[in-house]
Amino acid sequence: YDSTPSKLTHQLEQEGISVHYTDSVNSIPKDFIDNPKESLVIYTPAIPKNHIEYNYFLNNGYEMTKRAKDLGCLSKSCVTAAVSGTHGKTSTSTLLAHLLASTPQGCNAFLGGISKNFLSNLVLADKGANRLVVEADEFDRSFHHLTPQLAIVTSIDADHLDIYKTHQEVKLAFAKFIDNITPGGVLIIKKGLEDIAKSRDDIKKYSYSSTEEADFFAKNITNTNGHYKFDLVTPFGQIEDITLGVLGRYNVENAIAASAAAILWGIDSKDLINGLKSFRGIVRRFDLQFKGNKFVYIDDYAHHPEEINAAVSSVREMFPSKKITGVFQPHLYSRTNDFADGFAQSLSLLDEVIVLDIYPAREEPIPGVTSEVIINKITCQNKRLCKIDNLIDCLKNSNFDVLITMGAGNIDRVVTDIVKLLEEKEKEKVK
Repeated sequence: YDSTPSKLTHQLEQEGISVHYTDSVNSIPKDFIDNPKESLVIYTPAIPKNHIEYNYFLNNGYEMTKRAKDLGCLSKSCVTAAVSGTHGKTSTSTLLAHLLASTPQGCNAFLGGISKNFLSNLVLADKGANRLVVEADEFDRSFHHLTPQLAIVTSIDADHLDIYKTHQEVKLAFAKFIDNITPGGVLIIKKGLEDIAKSRDDIKKYSYSSTEEADFFAKNITNTNGHYKFDLVTPFGQIEDITLGVLGRYNVENAIAASAAAILWGIDSKDLINGLKSFRGIVRRFDLQFKGNKFVYIDDYAHHPEEINAAVSSVREMFPSKKITGVFQPHLYSRTNDFADGFAQSLSLLDEVIVLDIYPAREEPIPGVTSEVIINKITCQNKRLCKIDNLIDCLKNSNFDVLITMGAGNIDRVVTDIVKLLEEKEKEKVK
């Protein structure tokens, strides 16, 4: 079951998997209705408690388990690297899986985004591979089901305050995740966050940074049209002339974290350099959709103020003299309410801002919380609200050089139409 069709559900259907989009007992396949004792129901936190099918299974004796708990059980039979963080975890875990897949030992992976190298969020190695990379999701404290041998913590910002209520509760949840690292294991953590792990004297701890010295850090960073080169300093020596295959300065930091884990798990310098250069990125993570003579278009999953800041800053560094327009679709009423000031501050870095209606996902509306809460706080003078169905018309009348769309809702469904629009505008400029 999923609430709406998507590229992912279409791919599942092409693989022969039955997917339905109506929450109804009548939609449940007959084999499951007839065999409750032989069925296992796996659900995610996205399923609300009033879901009709969920309650049918709950009230009729089916074995039910959360996806996070099931992933925790699967990971116990493997040597597991769990990548956590309020932002950066998808890019870092996907890059780590890409690096390890190139080694003789290989790896399996459960990822939070679609890898452009693997064309999937699931990586299955040859039989016998015992290494597993998982994205450790902090939402709903899902990552507490994991007991990794190696963990990465990329960031601990305030987020999911509908679950945690306070930033302090978020920090406590990450401390519990770190407590779950097996004795003798490894923690790789962004420099400045080390205090959260001070109670773990029985594990090896390494810091990393892209802006200052740490156990693993980058120096001699150069930028050529958004592609970054740097030297990686490690506790075991220096690896020079690394080139990233993906755009965006913030990916340097993600690459350092993934490289640290790969090095500690035995990757050699040659395979590391080749892996970082051949990494193609993740769908909807600083995803270059169009590049012409006049226009550039990047699509990104950013839905938190820090992520927007990182994405916009990366675009600004790539195109310092260009006019940059950003389209943002807020995700969740609660997140909009909690971080309106932060969203406004990050979006104000743009030359033009278009804010769409809030994508509610699992939530009911909160009185008084609309996209206007953000737009009214944005200091950029060129700003406006727009309905997603009217976005193409808004962009037709917009004068920009670089466009970035951001959000975790359904903004991705207009990407193809935006590309078509830019192809037309490009032809007009040529004429």
